[in-house]
Amino acid sequence: MTSLHHRYRYVTTVDVGSPSSSYASGESERWQSFKILFHRFADLPSAVGQSTLSPEFTCNGHRWCLRIYPGGFRRAGRVSLHLVHCSKGNVTASYEMSVIKKSQGLLCTQVVNDHNFVSHGERCWTDFSYRSNILDNCLDDNGTLAVLLLFKSDSASPFVPNNPMSGMITDMFLDEETADVCFTVSNEDVLEDAGDEAASSSVTFHAHSQILKACAPILASLFDTDDEKITTATVSITDVEPAIFRHLLHYVYGGIVPDGEMKTHAKDIINAADKYSIVNLKLAAEVAYVESTEITMENAIANLLYADSRNCAFLKEVVVDYLIENSEEATEKLSFADVPGYLMKDLLFVINRRKKHKVEERNRGEIKFTLMGVGELRRKLDEKGLAVDGSREVMIRALEENASKSADAGKDDDSDDSSDE
Repeated sequence: MTSLHHRYRYVTTVDVGSPSSSYASGESERWQSFKILFHRFADLPSAVGQSTLSPEFTCNGHRWCLRIYPGGFRRAGRVSLHLVHCSKGNVTASYEMSVIKKSQGLLCTQVVNDHNFVSHGERCWTDFSYRSNILDNCLDDNGTLAVLLLFKSDSASPFVPNNPMSGMITDMFLDEETADVCFTVSNEDVLEDAGDEAASSSVTFHAHSQILKACAPILASLFDTDDEKITTATVSITDVEPAIFRHLLHYVYGGIVPDGEMKTHAKDIINAADKYSIVNLKLAAEVAYVESTEITMENAIANLLYADSRNCAFLKEVVVDYLIENSEEATEKLSFADVPGYLMKDLLFVINRRKKHKVEERNRGEIKFTLMGVGELRRKLDEKGLAVDGSREVMIRALEENASKSADAGKDDDSDDSSDE
């Protein structure tokens, strides 16, 4: 039986970290890391001398980008990487550039110490690897090439403090002095078992109606804050454990749920975030649940039904992928009597089409939303400012409607240009 547990691990890029052994010259040195992802590397222009530029990023007060030659800078069948200094003026930089293998090791590394970059100058890593080596050993399952770039931080670079506003809002979390609303949170099951100790089982959380209105409208709607006679409006929450509600409210104020807590209480957080429409927290908890749960024959159907009940499209996709890869065993051992017909029919059809035609469709340069995974759909929705929660069908429909509107707008612009002429 094939486990999908390991296939959905995510790598977090750490912004400030320790140098590799080649730079281990002092504990006081600080490094800033960037992971540059070249998606669909195999489809990038690959003639000798043809290059693709990454978006710009900022380090040590200067703008940079990475230029890749997928088919070689001077020699055919090779790959080259050039670090480009995009700002005006000169700067001296020390950095380390590595190509990440799909096994998460490093294929090769270029170490550069105190190189002087002129305005818009480049430092070349020319034809460092055969293209075939990159294609065979470095691309992930989606065809993405990852390059890790470590910059030595420059203490002499201009210091720009971070915007303090988000931290100030987070500091208002549970501030009773400035709060104007209050939650009394207890779990009904706990209260029933507690008897005379019921009162001690509830926990009070003070909050601010304006923050709730902006970041958690459903929670805000529980209060009648227009009643001027009420100094601090209070409502009771009886369907969420106080500890889970604390994570929920802290997230609304810009806080972060610790990884351990997120994985341990992922389902409870999903349930609460789904009910009160804290969408991003729900999606984060869904990913944490997938990362910490091994899908097996014993729990596949239960997880599938749970994913459907909570509209967890990513978890649903993981379970369906597992069932497809283990279809023979699933047919023999599992009962699908409780699984809605629309769920299995639609999802199995979509996954099978994606497996069979993904490479073919992408090579034709077509954008096929129906062949994209849930993660890619959510990313595209977020880039366009659209709602990221919902089933695959809802997400696909939203992207298709957005694409249609963009196409219509483009036609209107062309018509206007023709009229001007």
